[in-house]
Amino acid sequence: MVVEKNNCTSLIFTYGTLKRGFSNHVLLQDLMRTGDAVFKGAYRTVEKYPLVCGPYRVPFLLNMPGSAHQVTGELYAVSSRGLARVDELEGTSSGHYERLPIQLMPAGNGNESGNKENDEELLTCTAEAYYAHKSYEKEMWKRNGRKGLWMYSEKEAKGYVKRNDRPQNLSFLDHIRIFISSPSD
Repeated sequence: MVVEKNNCTSLIFTYGTLKRGFSNHVLLQDLMRTGDAVFKGAYRTVEKYPLVCGPYRVPFLLNMPGSAHQVTGELYAVSSRGLARVDELEGTSSGHYERLPIQLMPAGNGNESGNKENDEELLTCTAEAYYAHKSYEKEMWKRNGRKGLWMYSEKEAKGYVKRNDRPQNLSFLDHIRIFISSPSD
């Protein structure tokens, strides 16, 4: 946690559609305009985590430390009001994602002192990330062939379908269940 003059006290790590240049970044832009969010920089996870795509090319970080890659994304400080709005987008009360702690370091971390371990200790911070809900994360990992991404890029976002453009007759959890039970490409 970081205390800022503008009450942006919670740190959140964004790795997908909330990043600059992606479809849901408009929410963070709105929050920055109202003083409810501050961009802190590009960061990456200290541990390796699976980052995968689910239905509609929606990105999911899986809470399975030690698997796949260090994931690169963006760090934001948000107010309690901003956090509530991001929680709403991420469906934390609906079982889509869980907001849990994650250890990060600046993405451009060079080896300044010559001792990588010491540099990482000095530059790490704890934030929170939106992980795929534990009720389906293992199946999501299997469905993606146990292969993860190091970054959600324009290539992965190609084919992303915004929430309003998805079929409305099923819940997002229904779409996830259909996705994980279908054969991989």
